[in-house]
Amino acid sequence: MRKRGWRLSQALEFVMDRGGGSNSRPSHCECKNGAFYGNGSSAISDYLPQSCHNRSSRQREMPTIRKRGQYQWEAQVRRRGYPAQSKTFNTKAEAEAWASMIESEMSRGVWVSRSEAEATTLFEALQRYEEEISLTKKGAAQESSIIKTCRAIDLARRPLATIRSADVAKLRDQWLKDYRPATVLRRLAVLSHVFNIARKEWGMDSLSNPVELVRKPQPNNARTRRIADTDSAVSAAGGEESESLRGAQDGELERVAKASGSPLLPSIIWLAVETAMRRGEIVSLLWVHVDLNRRVVHLPSTKNGDARDVPLSSRAVAVLQTLRDARDSATIGTAESYEDEADRVFKIRSDAVTRAFERAVSRARSRYVEESKATQSRPNSKFLTDLRFHDLRHEATSRLASIFPMHELTKITGHKDPRMLMRYYHPRAEELAKRLA
Repeated sequence: MRKRGWRLSQALEFVMDRGGGSNSRPSHCECKNGAFYGNGSSAISDYLPQSCHNRSSRQREMPTIRKRGQYQWEAQVRRRGYPAQSKTFNTKAEAEAWASMIESEMSRGVWVSRSEAEATTLFEALQRYEEEISLTKKGAAQESSIIKTCRAIDLARRPLATIRSADVAKLRDQWLKDYRPATVLRRLAVLSHVFNIARKEWGMDSLSNPVELVRKPQPNNARTRRIADTDSAVSAAGGEESESLRGAQDGELERVAKASGSPLLPSIIWLAVETAMRRGEIVSLLWVHVDLNRRVVHLPSTKNGDARDVPLSSRAVAVLQTLRDARDSATIGTAESYEDEADRVFKIRSDAVTRAFERAVSRARSRYVEESKATQSRPNSKFLTDLRFHDLRHEATSRLASIFPMHELTKITGHKDPRMLMRYYHPRAEELAKRLA
């Protein structure tokens, strides 16, 4: 027997004790396949304890490594109580290493089947994740765009079980060359959740999450873009032309609203900059939740999951009152009523608002440049450039920060963590100077 088994002398002594005399002792012993045999080909192991039988049986169940064709090696592991495992590798060393790992896990009782994780590619996992998980989220549209990007990468063709942290780190570095850290961080978050869901809910218990071990990029692209008003736009022109422009020059939002081809966008712009509501909150606003008498709109469902009431400024009330009057005029003589809970204030999708805003900004910038040429003045390079719809929420919060203390501002904007408001709180130096006076 092997070193871990009984020695020959111990086996013979055991047989002597069980047999009760020298007649029971075999005159000749030999070892075959881990079992001792005496005369008459009766195995001494027949007299050994059951634990020795099991040990010998396990020793005989060795991994099989065989060559398949000219370039591949197949490893097979068979062990009592476990399903047979086999896998093909490019080298014999890889096959032996895999077989040794599987056999070790089985012997320690920690083996878990990897067949599902090895048969499912990242592309397939992303597709299943989108159908079962993403569609239940509020940000399904944005996450769908991220999933589409992830499905296009080379790594998506690989089985989940073969993806390592080094692969994810390489992908992260590639993305960082072309995208902002915050964008890369959102993509990594989706990939990480895919692996976690596969492990927890799709039966891939042995699957590890390679994204968890990778260093995450630090977002350094927090925007502090403020909206230029009429005075700042005029002063930006500088020189002798300032006085001639003062009567015709509008601020950025005024110009964007005028350049808009959408009948709804101007109202959405002013409501956003007056209330600090998010784009999704504005387009999902229902008339039944608008109380113009109390000057409050109720948001039953927000990004962070909590409902909140948003106070309305005089301008916001005027915008909503105009929209309600127009709606009431259009529904006279019909059964429709603004009390209908399904009646949205703005019948437009979030992505359509973004596209309309981008087009309006582009047209406003072109008109501004043409006017500057007509007056032989140099256009301000920062005016009506790099302006996004989300900047309106930042602008609104910055303005409200000069009115309300931090703890009250969180109730208006919906930020759970007051520290998040620090990136929105950017009072101008001249405003601080006025307080010092």
